[in-house]
Formats: sequence, C-alpha cells, structure tokens
Amino acid sequence: MSEIEIRPFVAADLDDVFSVILPIQREEFGIAITADDQPDLAVISDFYQSGKGQFWVAVRNGQVVGTLGLKDIGNNQTALRKMFVAADVRGREHNVAARLLAELVGHAENQGIKEIFLGTTDKFLAAHRFYEKNGFTEVPKGDLPRSFPLMAVDTKFYRRRIGTAES
Repeated sequence: MSEIEIRPFVAADLDDVFSVILPIQREEFGIAITADDQPDLAVISDFYQSGKGQFWVAVRNGQVVGTLGLKDIGNNQTALRKMFVAADVRGREHNVAARLLAELVGHAENQGIKEIFLGTTDKFLAAHRFYEKNGFTEVPKGDLPRSFPLMAVDTKFYRRRIGTAES
C-alpha cells in the first residue's frame, strides 16, 4: 500500500483537484456541475488560503486523491467545503477523510477558530454519518452565520465547536 500524504494545496495541484472533484459530483451524485460553476476552485489560494482558512490535498504517488477546504468567514468561524475523496482510497484502510479532517481540526485549534460550519445535500448519506461521528451536529439553516457561503445544492447543515468542552 502506498503512503498518502496530507499537505496544503499548491498551485500545481489545480488540475488534479478538478480531476478528483468533478467526477464525484457528476458521476457519483449526478450533479450537473462544471469547473466554471465553482469559481472558488479557480482561486483556491485567494478564496481558501487567506485569513484563518486553508485548503489541503491528500496525495498518493504524486496524484491528488482527496481535497478539503476551510474558508474563513470571520468572527473565528469557518466553513468546511470541498471534502472529496477518490473512490479507490475511501474507507478505513486508507483513512483519507479522517486524516484530512484531523488536519483541518488541528489547524482550526491552532488558529483560534471557534466554530466550523458545513452544508451538504440530502444525498450524501455516508458524509452525514462521517460528520456526525466526528463531532458535527446538525443545525437549522437559520442558525448559520450570515457570512456562511450558502450553496444552492445544500439542504443539510452542520456545526462543530472547537476548543470548548462541548464538541
């Protein structure tokens, strides 16, 4: 089994990021979406890697196999976005999603971030279980901060508190 490295995104990763995300969105979940529909991905360094935000990639054999973005939305709050893991490295054997999330949570703690919010769709049932197992609790849309970047496809929302007794 080849080793998977988790590291911050660099500009040279851009094509690989699209090659992981687009097939999952289109083929697995049947979402008719293009690269142009996701302008945040064209400017990852500006959109995610600013303020207290960051964007990570999971890399195996020089290929990006996973992505995870953290968008600074102000007030020590952030939005988790673009968590995607290629089908061939999903599951406990590789632990890519858990390792990406651990990197994000460690970063959040170091940056003094208090809350991480995320939006997802009703279709992503495995994602719901993953987030719930990892300390996220569902919140009504009305409880999201005004600065939360709402996506039209999102119908289910979660929050995880950082650095408090309540997780």
